Amino acid sequence: MSSKDYLLPLYFIPKKSKFVINEKKFLIFLLVGFLVTSVIIFINLPSTNSLSKQDLSNLFLPKFNNSYKINRNRPIQHEIVKEVDPGNDVPKYIAEPDQDRKDKNFLRREKIKNMTLHAWNSYKKYAWGKNELKPLSRTYHQTGIFGSGSELGATIVDSLDTLHIMGFHDEVKLGTEWIKQNFNININSQISAFEVNIRFIGGFLAIYALTEDKFYLDKAVEVADALMPVFNTPTGIPYALVNPISKAVHNYNWAAGSCSILSELGTFSLEFQYLSDLTGNKIYQEKIDKIYDHLRKNKNSNGLYYNYINPNNGRYCGSQASIGGLADSFYEYLLKLWLYKNKSDKELLEMYLDSIDALKSHVYLKSSGNLGYFGEYSGNFVNKKMGHLACFAGGLFGLTAIKVDELNEEKRNMYKEMAIDITNTCHESYIRSATHLGPEAFGFEPNREAMALDKYYILRPEVIESYFYLWRITKDEKYRDWAWDAVEALEKYCKTENGYSGIKDVNSPNPQKDDVQQSFFIAETLKYLYLIFSEDDLIPFDKFVFNTEAHPFRIQLS
Repeated sequence: MSSKDYLLPLYFIPKKSKFVINEKKFLIFLLVGFLVTSVIIFINLPSTNSLSKQDLSNLFLPKFNNSYKINRNRPIQHEIVKEVDPGNDVPKYIAEPDQDRKDKNFLRREKIKNMTLHAWNSYKKYAWGKNELKPLSRTYHQTGIFGSGSELGATIVDSLDTLHIMGFHDEVKLGTEWIKQNFNININSQISAFEVNIRFIGGFLAIYALTEDKFYLDKAVEVADALMPVFNTPTGIPYALVNPISKAVHNYNWAAGSCSILSELGTFSLEFQYLSDLTGNKIYQEKIDKIYDHLRKNKNSNGLYYNYINPNNGRYCGSQASIGGLADSFYEYLLKLWLYKNKSDKELLEMYLDSIDALKSHVYLKSSGNLGYFGEYSGNFVNKKMGHLACFAGGLFGLTAIKVDELNEEKRNMYKEMAIDITNTCHESYIRSATHLGPEAFGFEPNREAMALDKYYILRPEVIESYFYLWRITKDEKYRDWAWDAVEALEKYCKTENGYSGIKDVNSPNPQKDDVQQSFFIAETLKYLYLIFSEDDLIPFDKFVFNTEAHPFRIQLS
């Protein structure tokens, strides 16, 4: 049936019927009919300010007992994205049942969608094509990780899959058109291989996973090829920075001994393995295999992987270890690459389980108030400090508990309890602040547990990420309540007229804003919030695994 074909109810008057009508009755009949029709049209008006021809057509079609059929290509009010095609698993539109329209989780999803549109539309208005938005200054934000003066559209690429999942397909088309016309990774400036990998390669691969549009896969390959010079070291341990034009590579001057960073060198594996599987080009897989081979052969006697490694000789630079910044996604990708490979790589699983056992033995602590947390290890001393970045570990250990079949019951319960404890501690860091937003780092001194040390909040997602995993794993309603509390805090303290901003002091009742809307706010924070209040079959764990930027990749099933 074409988009112009409709099945409408047939009404007829039996020939034997007798009608006696005078002019007054006829006018009353017409007036009543007009009023009823007007009410029906008003009730069915969409919430948008503009109506397409199709919308107008839909308004004037009677809806009797669902006896009409319309083929349309865009959503109307009260629709959500769900996976309805078991052979494809690409999110599509379906109408929610009437009873769910008043459900608080539906309303909360709608709120989060509105937040996303506010952030996205503000970026479009004041920073389109630039990397990030400065909402107070109403201009773009430039940061060195994307190259000096670059216009890579970081927010566009990072946001596409979130917009798709929420059903904003017109916005996806708009962003894609910008990429087709303007995106070029080959700039004459040094860029962070790690950040470009997780946001750009990850972003392109995720929207490819959801749409199967090869254009996005080709873009992921283009970006990956631009990063390849960082792997040209004697050990295979990559450098941090690369100039795509000159091919020059460097490490950060501030890194210990100008060495490579564990979280960065360990966070190519998921994207590069996925690329090799999708393209058939094994060069990407070979790069990550070499990294893991080196790490296995140079394991410390205490089982810890230290935060800095020299890319030329492969030796550790110092003896700092943590599960937070500088290390976090290294551990995350050990588990998630194993999950992506459909649990087939036993060597990778062993490496992961050994590493988290070492972290538990040397870095995991309980405060005097019984709050579980990961400190920061340095030469047999553990600093009683936990960073916001480390709060992802609640989700990581929860995923470990439900996905690793090789664990015995005791260990499974142990990791689940750790997941619950860590997530609770990170929640405490939120609710013990004046704003109910979490600080960049918090300490555990007596009578000041989970209290801010580094007081700023830059729209980070890690605590909400753990709420998301713990909600799906436990179905404890408190995680949805905690997430909603964060939504209300974001709206109260971070929302501006033109987007969202981080704040400089979570303990201030009237905090100063930092004037940056990070690209990961839409990519991660808002996506995880939306998924918390959605059904589990939207991006299900048995079919997808998230990269460290919350971009979903399809699990390898064959």
